[in-house]
Amino acid sequence: MFLTITTTGTPERPATDLGYLLHKHPDKAQTFSTSHGTAHVLYPEADDRRCTAALLLEVDTVALVRKGRGKGRGGAPDAALAQYVNDRPYAASSLLAVALSSVFSSAMKGVCNARPELPGQVRPLRVEVPALPARGGPALVAGLFEPLGWRVAAEPVPLDGEFPEWGDSRYVRLVLESDTLTLAEALRHLYVLLPVLDDAKHYWVAPDEVDKLLRAGEGWLPGHPQQRLITSRYLTRRWSLTRAAAERLELVRLAEADDSEVEDIDNAVAAETETEEKPTPLAVQRREAIVTALRRSGAARVLDLGCGQGQLVQALLKDPAFTEIVGVDVSMRALTIASRRLKLDRMGERQASRVTLFQGSLAYTDVRLKGYDAAVLSEVIEHLDLPRLPALEYSVFGSARPRTVLVTTPNVEYNVRWESLPAGHVRHGDHRFEWTRAEFRAWADAVAARHGYGVEFVPVGPDDPEVGPPTQMAVFTMTTPKEAKAA
Repeated sequence: MFLTITTTGTPERPATDLGYLLHKHPDKAQTFSTSHGTAHVLYPEADDRRCTAALLLEVDTVALVRKGRGKGRGGAPDAALAQYVNDRPYAASSLLAVALSSVFSSAMKGVCNARPELPGQVRPLRVEVPALPARGGPALVAGLFEPLGWRVAAEPVPLDGEFPEWGDSRYVRLVLESDTLTLAEALRHLYVLLPVLDDAKHYWVAPDEVDKLLRAGEGWLPGHPQQRLITSRYLTRRWSLTRAAAERLELVRLAEADDSEVEDIDNAVAAETETEEKPTPLAVQRREAIVTALRRSGAARVLDLGCGQGQLVQALLKDPAFTEIVGVDVSMRALTIASRRLKLDRMGERQASRVTLFQGSLAYTDVRLKGYDAAVLSEVIEHLDLPRLPALEYSVFGSARPRTVLVTTPNVEYNVRWESLPAGHVRHGDHRFEWTRAEFRAWADAVAARHGYGVEFVPVGPDDPEVGPPTQMAVFTMTTPKEAKAA
């Protein structure tokens, strides 16, 4: 990746002042280690009238793939080669933005201890980026930079010069010129807008990215006509982070309009009296949804298949409507923990008669599972290898055949909403797969058809309009003998 910054000057204000501003001497070629490769800073030309600083970033693509590789299973094999063979070593992206902030951090902050008068000076600037991904084309490039005082030349790069009929690629050769900006302002514009145009960050976007965006966007982002697009793309469309950034930017805009400080605007509640209601954990919401569905089914004798440490069994014991609760798990350690959680050794005789824990594998038929009103498979199926699912299906739906079966599993589409979950990772290291809503529905519909059940789907947790709920639940209900025969 390559970027140059050029300025012109006079004997009174020599162009070589650029070296003071960047904290890099024009007579030296310097090398810096970054988290994704090696950055080189050099000056192709440096005299009083014209000075150019160049930043060359050599990206270690193999290390980039290894650092970002998820621990979950089920990666697409056709994407393996694309991880190594791509445009990342050549086209400006978030990696170049990271190098800018690392190598020119003092310049971006407007700090120059040797010549403190320089950072505030407006000077002629020319920035060139030979290869810049631009999702939105030259029109978007102009729409992002021109409102900030840049003259923009974004020349599309053809897919192949030998075959012009193929059209243009998504890359442009970018030239920016301005006579109204300081160097610090220019660097902050580049830091934010390069990854916005690429529309793909190559590192995990954590909540502190909101602070980085607001620091770099101070003075120009609140009033930018493309503020929403910039914020959304910079934060990789993470809705919670985008919303937080939008709220803070609106406070800045209101403060500027009122000629006051943000703290004076955002003072509706005193800091010492602020109370934020904690959201209900998803695991609790899931158990509540399961208990509600079991009550609606009228079940009294319930199987918790894959009961783990007994949280659901504990919840069911609180409701006298469930007269018999059986927890089954393949792990003796989990059953031991469940026994301690339930305090079985100290439980009264009447209460103890309602609960049973035993070891069993859902991959095999088990006569002990027959005759119950309902069975629950809560966050179980995703822990099995896909080839073993038919065995579980027959064990539960074909052999045990409870009147009602509840199955919950993660909705993989919702994973993009988890701020702490790196892209490409599954929610738990032992998950063999995580299904989309369509995949889960297809599996559930097929199971219901094969075994004489009807099925309905219930969202668990906040139902996002774009990606659905975090947990998806299927409620299987055995049909009448006539309906079962028809199925």
